[in-house]
Amino acid sequence: MRKLIGAGAIAVTLAVLAGSSAQAGPPPRQARVTGTAEFVLTFSPDDDIRRFTFDVRANPYSEPKPGAENGLPTDATGTVKIYHWVAKDGIAVTAEASADCLITNPGGAIVTAIVTRADPLVADWVGRRLGFSVQDGGSRGPDRAGYSWSFSGDQDENGTWGAARIGTCLAPAPFAPVTRGDFTVRHVDLRPEK
Repeated sequence: MRKLIGAGAIAVTLAVLAGSSAQAGPPPRQARVTGTAEFVLTFSPDDDIRRFTFDVRANPYSEPKPGAENGLPTDATGTVKIYHWVAKDGIAVTAEASADCLITNPGGAIVTAIVTRADPLVADWVGRRLGFSVQDGGSRGPDRAGYSWSFSGDQDENGTWGAARIGTCLAPAPFAPVTRGDFTVRHVDLRPEK
């Protein structure tokens, strides 16, 4: 009987230790996009320099929204910095945006971010959501970048074309090859709500 009680006590102790070590273990990995890179537009080769800097990480279920009181698995935090040197005008334009969505796949990511600061020439960007895509080529080829504002347009009720409103997690494919720098995508599958 003592052996059974002793074995039972050991089993309970091991179960408690296993449960506490599971709770005290390392936090789950976060999806992430980091890096700075310059890229070219193959459809419009010129002397302009475009550069994005990403420091964006997943922060699932952190931003309550109507209909999603606990947030979404795509919630994200971090920043995107935009730099564009316009050679023909001899000016540089910069802006910064706060990430609100991140979705990754092995070697790729979509990020959306809301502009929080912009140079006077693009001051109307403040408050606007922009979409970005990243391809981390690794050993398979060059990294690539994509962004929403060159291609996204929409017609209003009168048929007039203008800038499209970008929803969360929306961006075109990464169409522009990187010429200098590096983007890194750490992929983590979207997690269910706890």
